[in-house]
Amino acid sequence: MKTFALIGAAGYIAPRHMKAIKETDNELIAAMDTNDSVGIIDSYFPDADFFTEFERFDRHIDKVRRKGSGIDFMSICSPNYLHDAHIRFALRNQADAICEKPLVLNPWNINALGEIEKETGQQVYNILQLRLHPSIQELKKKVEAAPKDKVFDVDLTYLTSRGHWYGVSWKGDLKKSGGVATNIGVHFYDMLQWVFGGLKRNVIHIHNDDVAAGYLEFERARVRWFLSINATYLPQEAIEKNKRTYRSILIEGDELEFSDGFTDLHTLSYEEILAGRGFSLKEARESIEIVSEIRKGEVQGLQGDFHPFCRSVIKNN
Repeated sequence: MKTFALIGAAGYIAPRHMKAIKETDNELIAAMDTNDSVGIIDSYFPDADFFTEFERFDRHIDKVRRKGSGIDFMSICSPNYLHDAHIRFALRNQADAICEKPLVLNPWNINALGEIEKETGQQVYNILQLRLHPSIQELKKKVEAAPKDKVFDVDLTYLTSRGHWYGVSWKGDLKKSGGVATNIGVHFYDMLQWVFGGLKRNVIHIHNDDVAAGYLEFERARVRWFLSINATYLPQEAIEKNKRTYRSILIEGDELEFSDGFTDLHTLSYEEILAGRGFSLKEARESIEIVSEIRKGEVQGLQGDFHPFCRSVIKNN
C-alpha cells in the first residue's frame, strides 16, 4: 500500500483522484485546500487529515517525513498556475508528483522541474488520460497502419458550457488558467500530437475569454479546432436534446465515438503510474508548447482553413 497526499481537495477533478487512490488499494492520509467544501473526502478516506492553510499542511507533511513513513505520492489538483510550485513541494518532500493537466503553463517550467527531478531523484507524472481511452488507442493504430504519406483531415469541436461564475473564478483569469485553449483543450492537443505526430504549424483564428479556435498541422493530420465555454455556440442538435456539452471529433468526415469510457480513466492512469508506466515531463512537453503558442500568438481572424463554428462567433459579435 502506498501513501498519498492531495492538494486541491475541493476542486472539480479531486474526487476522481480520491476514487483512483481508493480503487488502487492505497491510502490518502492528508489533503489540503483553501476552500473547506471537502465533504467528499468522507466517501473515500474519512480518516485523512485536512488543512486549509498551506503552512500547516507543509508542517504536517514534514513531520510525517521525519518520522520515517513519509508520503509516496502527492496528487496535485490545484489551480493551473500553482502546479509547478506544488510539484516542487512534492519532490522536495521525497514524494513523486501526480499532476492534473495542464502540467504547467509554460515550456520553461518543464525545464525547471526536470532539474528538480534530477536533484531529488523523484518523478513527475502527468494525467493524460485520453491516451488510455480505447477509442483513441484504436485511432492511433489506424493511423500507424495507413500509408505513410496519408495526412488525415480532422475537425475537433468541444463546447462545455459554464455559467458566470467561471469568469469570476481563477479559471477566467488568463494568467492563472492559461485561458480556454489551455484549461479545456490541453488534453485534446496532447492526444492529437500523440496520434498524428509532431506539430508543423499552429494558426490561431479566434482567442477570446470564452472561445478559441484555430488550425493545427501535424505530421499526419490537418486539424481545425473549436473550443468554447459559451452555450451560445452549441449546435442545434445539442440544444434540442437539452445538452450543455458537445464533443465531436470528425476524421475524414467520420465521427470518432469516444463519449463513453471517461469515468474510469483516472483509475487506469493511477494503475499505469503505480506500474511504472506513467506519463513523464517529456511526454507533457509538446501539448504545453502548443497551448503556450496559442496564448502568445497573433490572432489571424477568419482566413485560411478555419473551423465552421467560427462563423457563429462572428455572427454573434
